[in-house]
Amino acid sequence: MLYRSLGSSSLQLSVLSFGSWITFGTRLDQRGANECLACAYDHGINFFDSAEVYLGGQAERMLGEGIRTLGWPRDGYCISSKVLFGTGDNHDVRSPARPTQQGLSRKHITEACHQSLRRFGVEYLDFFLCHRPEPGMSIAEIAWTMNTLIQQGKVLYWGTSEWPVADVLALIAFCKHHHLIPPQLEQPQYNLFHRQRVEDEYQPLVQEHGFGLTTWSPLASGILAGRYDVGTAPGSRLTTEGFAWLEAFIFENKREARIAAARQLKDIADELGATRAQLALAWALQNRSVTSVLIGASSLKQLQENLGALDVMPHLDSSLRSKIEQVMESSSPIMR
Repeated sequence: MLYRSLGSSSLQLSVLSFGSWITFGTRLDQRGANECLACAYDHGINFFDSAEVYLGGQAERMLGEGIRTLGWPRDGYCISSKVLFGTGDNHDVRSPARPTQQGLSRKHITEACHQSLRRFGVEYLDFFLCHRPEPGMSIAEIAWTMNTLIQQGKVLYWGTSEWPVADVLALIAFCKHHHLIPPQLEQPQYNLFHRQRVEDEYQPLVQEHGFGLTTWSPLASGILAGRYDVGTAPGSRLTTEGFAWLEAFIFENKREARIAAARQLKDIADELGATRAQLALAWALQNRSVTSVLIGASSLKQLQENLGALDVMPHLDSSLRSKIEQVMESSSPIMR
């Protein structure tokens, strides 16, 4: 395993990290989750990601149960949660959250932190992120609340996920002016279809403010792994109950173009003796602005395949990267 510093901090994170979105409690039961967690940890992964909204908090419970069962020392791993949506299913109108059970108010941020600590069974969160920006949010309220949680020893680092850079810069400026601990990381989507934020927009955060980037969806929910080459494969994320909305999200009205690009990447992967999933992960890992690439898995076999990207990365040279760029550009000039 390789490790990189979280931005300007001294904290070393594994370049691959393990997430629990969609898979924990749906594709993986507790036993399967424990097997994947053990494999990830044994291969050097030290960062495990979740959020209050993932399966109504059940993903956090499963992650915490796995950690306890496996007996990991608390100083041997980092764990994260994200706050905004609450634990109610925000895609199910039958179980709406009350106003105080969601959002980025001082009350909900504080309650969400306490609830995540209980679900994980830990005394502090290594990372606590604002899951998305909220209309009408108070930068001051968020900054002061996160600073308080850090001073109380309940959170070590805080950050954002998918925030416009202007809002993050406003947070940083407010914290600097009021001598508060500023955010340290952003968690954006990053893959061959979604590049602009990481490669362009967030560069001031990385270069000037010492931010770390822990990126998600490196396989574009399976498109880049070839999961949708011929229809929708059984067991893919698009067949998960309650996630019918995901298809529109990942394809963005570009289904044919994205599937065509994924198919063409197979020839490049074959040159490396790799799978397309390993190729896409190796590509993301080569970006030195990225601290850690979040991977998920619906089976132990899938996780083991993804871990193989570490062996592929050194062999992904400039010539092969150029071929990847040609594929992406020819498939859709506006893909990026």
